[in-house]
Amino acid sequence: MGIIHRSMLASCSLMVLLLLPRLSHSSADGLSEKVRGVNLGGWLVVEGWIRPSLFDGIPNRDMLDGTEVQLKSVLLQKYVSAIDGGGGNVTVDKDVASSWETFKLWRVSEWEFQFRCFGGQFLTSNNGGGPVSAAANSPSESETFYIEKNNTRIHIRLSNGNYIKVTEGSALMVNYQGEPGWDNNDATFEMTIVYNLHGDFQLANGYGHDIAEEILMDHRRNFVSSQDFAFLSQHGINTVRIPVGWWIAYDPDPPAPFIGGSLAALDRAFAWAKIHSLKCIIDLHAAPGSQNGMEHSASRDGSISWPTPDHVSQTLDVIDFLAARYANHSALLGIELLNEPSAALVPLDILVSYYTRGYQIVRNYSTSVYVIICQRVGNADPAELYQANIGTSNVVVDLHYYNLFDPYFDNMDVTGNIEFIYKKRVPQVQALKSANGPLVFIGEWVNEWKVANASRSEYQMFGMAQLEAYEDASFGWCYWTLKNARMHWDFKWNINNRYLLLGSSSIRKPELLLLCWLACAIILMQIG
Repeated sequence: MGIIHRSMLASCSLMVLLLLPRLSHSSADGLSEKVRGVNLGGWLVVEGWIRPSLFDGIPNRDMLDGTEVQLKSVLLQKYVSAIDGGGGNVTVDKDVASSWETFKLWRVSEWEFQFRCFGGQFLTSNNGGGPVSAAANSPSESETFYIEKNNTRIHIRLSNGNYIKVTEGSALMVNYQGEPGWDNNDATFEMTIVYNLHGDFQLANGYGHDIAEEILMDHRRNFVSSQDFAFLSQHGINTVRIPVGWWIAYDPDPPAPFIGGSLAALDRAFAWAKIHSLKCIIDLHAAPGSQNGMEHSASRDGSISWPTPDHVSQTLDVIDFLAARYANHSALLGIELLNEPSAALVPLDILVSYYTRGYQIVRNYSTSVYVIICQRVGNADPAELYQANIGTSNVVVDLHYYNLFDPYFDNMDVTGNIEFIYKKRVPQVQALKSANGPLVFIGEWVNEWKVANASRSEYQMFGMAQLEAYEDASFGWCYWTLKNARMHWDFKWNINNRYLLLGSSSIRKPELLLLCWLACAIILMQIG
């Protein structure tokens, strides 16, 4: 191998030290022990990627609420476009599709849809017969269209039987009569699905209330069980973070299309936690109007309207309901006021005002329950919440750390990912710990990355680096998530298959030495 330079030895020694788990970690003030938790994601707030089979029985399931589509005339070979993103004319004259040429579906039935434009308006037929425009601010019968589909080709018609067609002047008219074929005619369009959502709204509105209720009752009864709580307790986990949706406050009959029953499931979780000596964090994952437009916020179509006063007020009512019901339960550790508000569309002043009022609501019921506030997702510095003076006691800031969802990680190798944990994440956690403010909580992280074909030992090293970094957080950490269709996101799979080794209680000394030597070998090969 040749001469090993001092710098190479230094890098190797550093990696060994970084990968050796500490034997103990001090607890945060007021905590008997730091949180070592697991999220119950995909249980009481649906996320289709966690359990895709929930959506298998929905008819025409590739066209659910919020599905983004682009329509191309097969005759003109041009895209349908809402000029200026909506509010006026619709043309069929664009060679390339972008935001003005993308429409979000609102599903009325299996084959009836409304088309929402980029600016929020809806395509409208003006009662049929005339041109189609994008001038409707809210949908009704004139904005509802029937879609006939033949693979990726579609026809669009009104309830009166007339079809939409393109004109030589690149307009859309509702005056095609008769039955158009599937050749290159003026009433046939090519539909491209750009993006879709699979959350609570999509599931409930896709199945309809009765079938959705049956599906969700079975899911809530079986996806998470008392045996899972026993498993967690046996493997050193002391807390579960439980995402809930705002409609839980309206059980058993929440507003349509949401389905009741999540409150009874949450009650069961608290009972299981008490039996197995676990603590619970209630996490408001989905707020009315959606705080981030993602499916896990139960958004209908990806839009965000949470920051409006009415929705903020309604959300505070939900916090009041949860605090009143669980504040004195021995298993409650904390209430998280909102999950992942959008940095782009949720102004900091509105968020701070909400957090401050939410903190006071929780304090009305308990002086000791931890009030957890989540950093904004996107381009936002978590330090902004340390400067906000939300409350005076037992306040926690939740950070979510993933080596994913950003092109920065696309070509990063094993060593790069591990170095990122220590060079970027550790200093941030330490800086926030010393900020003389709220406690630090890594409320979501996962033993997954963008490294292709990584070995089990490489996953183990990555997981050990994260555990070492996040156990330094003053409040603790919580893995995302207990169960998942994707293996490395599944905590139980990671533990059972030893892809994630939970510190000295889960790893034998020979394995630790082997991992450290593997880390050395990786560094030496890359340097030399």
